[in-house]
Amino acid sequence: MPIRNTQYEYGAVAILLHWVMALLIIVLLMIGLYMTGLSVSLRKLKFYGWHKELGILVLALVVVRVAWRLANVVPRLRPYLPLWEAMAARFAHWTFYLLMGILPITGWVMSSAAGLPVSFFGLFVLPDIVLPNEELRIMFQAIHTWLAYTLIALICIHVVAALKHHFINKDDIMRRMLP
Repeated sequence: MPIRNTQYEYGAVAILLHWVMALLIIVLLMIGLYMTGLSVSLRKLKFYGWHKELGILVLALVVVRVAWRLANVVPRLRPYLPLWEAMAARFAHWTFYLLMGILPITGWVMSSAAGLPVSFFGLFVLPDIVLPNEELRIMFQAIHTWLAYTLIALICIHVVAALKHHFINKDDIMRRMLP
């Protein structure tokens, strides 16, 4: 397997970034859904801390991933795909990139508006984006929540589409992203 993408297949770096980020994002979504149901406690604060740290890690990785995508050829979509599927695939990929970038930023703004610091695994604290403001916190909490639900829906559609291609169409679309 090549390190870089070719016009026919994804390279090792793109595949590694895909699966590492998929795992991180699924863990983030599970933590997010779990922690919001907890009553105020040290346990809840611990989950919020992990959620923020992993969110900033995803933000850093999405920068790396976009840079890698821009510096590499994007493998061609299969010519046998119907136009609507090709358009849906491209739309979904760019929507993933958008959500992977915007979700951590809305979380960071929400924390800043709440007057709560965002630490990166104890190595450093990120600067506040906005001054504490309860109305802004509430607004960004709603935005963050709905974007997360949108991401969950998109992940479900993405997985179903990959499985459809693998088991029903029996083509190589899913295999291109497997190591």
